[in-house]
Amino acid sequence: MNRAEAIAALTAPGEPYELEQVETPRGTVRAFRNAPPSLRALFEATATDRAFLVYEDERMTFVETYAAAARVAQVLVRDYGITAGDRVAISMRNYPEWVLAFMATTSIGAIAVAMNALWQHDELEYGLIDSGAAVLFADAERLDRLAHCSADLAVEVLAVRAPAIGRGVALDDRLAHLGGDASMPTATIAPDDAATIFYTSGSTGHPKGVVSTHRNVISALLSWELDTFATAKQAGRQTGRPNAGDRAAHQKVQDAALLAVPLFHVTGSHAVYLSSYRAQRKLVCMYKWDPDHAAELIERERVNSFIAPPAMTGDLVRIAATCGCDLSSLRVVGGGGAPRPPDQVRQIDASFAKVAPNTGWGMTETNAIGAGISGLDYLERPSSSGRESAVLDLRVVDEAGVELPTGKRGELQVRGGSVFAGYWNRPEADAEVFVDGWFRTGDVAYLDDEGYVFIVDRIKDLIIRGGENIGCGQVEAALMMHPAVHEAAVYAIPDERLGEEVAATIYADLDLDLDELRAFLLDHLARFEVPRYFTVSTAPLPRIASGKIFKRQLAAEAIADLTDR
Repeated sequence: MNRAEAIAALTAPGEPYELEQVETPRGTVRAFRNAPPSLRALFEATATDRAFLVYEDERMTFVETYAAAARVAQVLVRDYGITAGDRVAISMRNYPEWVLAFMATTSIGAIAVAMNALWQHDELEYGLIDSGAAVLFADAERLDRLAHCSADLAVEVLAVRAPAIGRGVALDDRLAHLGGDASMPTATIAPDDAATIFYTSGSTGHPKGVVSTHRNVISALLSWELDTFATAKQAGRQTGRPNAGDRAAHQKVQDAALLAVPLFHVTGSHAVYLSSYRAQRKLVCMYKWDPDHAAELIERERVNSFIAPPAMTGDLVRIAATCGCDLSSLRVVGGGGAPRPPDQVRQIDASFAKVAPNTGWGMTETNAIGAGISGLDYLERPSSSGRESAVLDLRVVDEAGVELPTGKRGELQVRGGSVFAGYWNRPEADAEVFVDGWFRTGDVAYLDDEGYVFIVDRIKDLIIRGGENIGCGQVEAALMMHPAVHEAAVYAIPDERLGEEVAATIYADLDLDLDELRAFLLDHLARFEVPRYFTVSTAPLPRIASGKIFKRQLAAEAIADLTDR
């Protein structure tokens, strides 16, 4: 049975993942007939006594988490008058309270605004004003930054794991005055009601708020499930029905995932956190990324799933060889947030005996899904992002919007059930990115004759050198093939004669010889594609919130350095 046959069988009438055509504000989409109608329904249906949240020495079951979230929801309704459609912002580390605030907000029909916890005070103020958030959940670091924001900022503040300062009130104090009632406030929520706003972390201009509905989010979660069950069906394994209680009852050893990616990023919130409910998966939360501590947690909690950007999974590969920890529980090392170098795919396979490496392509605007690939398929096609999700359609078009045949490069476009509703208060941006129901991703890609997607660049991530187009991603991939190069960012440097020249900043070994590196690259790139300028760093490269390398900063530093010479 091939993948298409397995998916057809699982999505047929009467099957758990039956698909139907549904009318939404963005047009007709394929949707799961048996999907929970809202995130609230998802939380309610999965409130079992299995272990859920683990943070340091704190532990909560699914049902305890739901009860705690219900009390937070009561605070929002009783003390702050939050109703359907109101925005509630969350800005903190990966504390259990992030999960409680998210569950509470979305369960009462309000919109959870996942604020970038790395933002400084001016960016934090921008996000609060732009979203119109009525309440902000913030930890100590964010409270310190909030103190530098405008005094007349119209937002109520609930302090998490910190004493209240300024305008804030401690969440624990509010909860202490509730009494014994732990029921979730009533709410009527429709599948196409807005559930979340995640801010895109673009490297230029103000970020845009990506609004997704309950249907958008849940479509992504069930799409991952479908892919998992389809893989099992292809292998001839019993798939069963995805009922949380049944799965919990039949699990001899509970699955566990390591949450190291920030929850304000869809990789962390969707692929790791939200997908854990129906899987009844224990979620082991990290305050911040530390590869040594991660290895200790994997051993202690018997973690079998780790999904993160390539920088983190690369760290784990390196630490596996030296830490002495037992990492044999790992079964999945997945990618997200940035392309994974092909060589790292092979390193993962070699480093972990029972791991099936996987990755995918997705965006904040698609709720992290789009295409996926794993196991032998991935090892044979390490440069591919996989094949399209069952609830989505993908196509590649030229500059005129005409669909291109397989093998031809153009802009990747997507439509379907997980594609976001629109940008918050940005109708002009919506008009620019939506074309007849298709979302323009800005990624340059091609499809092969088997339907595998290959992302080759960003439309705006091109260097035009003397009339020749150079894809930064292609040069970065070549650099990453060199054993002494750990990270690479390629960008344009202004050039008087050619218009632009190729430059690169690399995180590499101290003994790297640049002449030898250039000679190495000539075996993989055209001469005009080899960087003229190199900046070598002995530390990991700076990143924006999504985990992608902060190229704008690196390019500015390189230009400034050349100007000073």
